[in-house]
Amino acid sequence: MKRLVLASGNPGKLRELSHILDDLGYELHPQSEFGVSEVAETGTTFVENAIIKARHATTHTDLPALADDSGIEVDALDGAPGVYSARFAGPGADDASNNALLVEKLRTVPAAQRTARYRAVIVLLRHAADPSPLICEGSWEGVIQLEPAGTGGFGYDPYFYLPQQGCTSAQLSRDEKNRLSHRGQALTELKRRLAEHGV
Repeated sequence: MKRLVLASGNPGKLRELSHILDDLGYELHPQSEFGVSEVAETGTTFVENAIIKARHATTHTDLPALADDSGIEVDALDGAPGVYSARFAGPGADDASNNALLVEKLRTVPAAQRTARYRAVIVLLRHAADPSPLICEGSWEGVIQLEPAGTGGFGYDPYFYLPQQGCTSAQLSRDEKNRLSHRGQALTELKRRLAEHGV
């Protein structure tokens, strides 16, 4: 098995990514296993933040590192919250406060103008000085609704309405969400490219 370090301590991400990478002969380890701390996400784009996290992890472990960064972009807010999705309502904000602020900002915006998308970027660095990181992206189009619906998912999912499915992201089954979502698309691309080229 080829060893990779995940630039996150999130157990959900570890499970999701491990499941996909196992089939390809990769063994994924969280950076916390090596005593690597979180790093400040100082980038202004999802790609920059993912590279910052992957470079931090590979620098401290000497292993190839995988990192992701994701969030939601709302057109009526000029793409906000974007890279600040997890801390839209301030440092340490939770899902409830982030969603409350989003609804407040969109309260007077007509439904047709509340278009948005989830975006995910996954980066793989072979080493800290890797000049050509593997970058995989996915995006998922929807509309922000002002009332929550559904109990699945997390983050902005109860407010992210999918016109083609006729429901919010939080109302999808886990399998359907993984098939359609921004992260699911990026992971499918990662799997394809690793199968073709490896690390």
